[in-house]
Amino acid sequence: MQNPQPEPPVTAHTDATGPLILGATGKVGRALAKVWPDGAGLWQHRPGTARPVIAGYPGQALEWDILGSAPPPLPRGISGMVVLAGVTDGDDTALERNTDLALAAVEAAKTAGIERVLVASTQAVYGTDSARVNEATPCKPTAPYGRAKRAMEIALSGLPGVTCLRLGNVAGCDSLFRAAQNGPVTLDRFPDGHGPRRSYIGPETLAHVLTRLLDPALTLPPILNVASPGLVGMDAILHAAQVPFETRAAPAHALKTLEMDVSKLLGLVPLPQVSAQSLVGEVRRAGWRAP
Repeated sequence: MQNPQPEPPVTAHTDATGPLILGATGKVGRALAKVWPDGAGLWQHRPGTARPVIAGYPGQALEWDILGSAPPPLPRGISGMVVLAGVTDGDDTALERNTDLALAAVEAAKTAGIERVLVASTQAVYGTDSARVNEATPCKPTAPYGRAKRAMEIALSGLPGVTCLRLGNVAGCDSLFRAAQNGPVTLDRFPDGHGPRRSYIGPETLAHVLTRLLDPALTLPPILNVASPGLVGMDAILHAAQVPFETRAAPAHALKTLEMDVSKLLGLVPLPQVSAQSLVGEVRRAGWRAP
């Protein structure tokens, strides 16, 4: 009896519509795929990704080990590149791959003639010295992940067509929503009786922002804060999601508020004020469910 032949990789060979999205199978990529407009895009995945997983994505699929091989030939019609691929934990050596991945992506874009590249960075590059941050706020990252992403930003500095997006909390993909799915939730409680307040963006809103920022008619800065305007309390989110939680007195070092100034973003993409209810609605439409 002959052994069955392995299935060929799922790879796009025809014209494509929309952007090339690297890191499609990460938390943010999976959420975006469920709400991406028009079912478009070319979604990159690593070799070995299960075929049923890829079949659930919109648009077309592209198999590519970003650091292990040269990019395959890309189809015509790609409107830009969104780099979500990255490393979120591990030692310093592992986290340094964020820079390697971003540089490999930019080189692939250059080879393919893709003129706009949006690279996912993080609000963690700012550290915790300020309660409100804009793109000119000095970066003092305290966590290894924030330091690695800041090193990535520096490596990309000055490269034409590249914008690093300092993402706020992406609802459904952040630690609060993961905790709400996985077990009991305990929030810090500050003297005003409320929990931490943060800048958030829902997956639908993020998909809208990314598609707008890929418009070649827009002139983008090299660094851009990305979040919905306004602050949302984590306790308000849990109430809106009907998730029970407990509180504890916040320790002295706890940061009550971290707000991203998104004035530059709003000058490019007008967005409504965020609310706990709107965030919960977006994450549910993107597949999030509480137990």
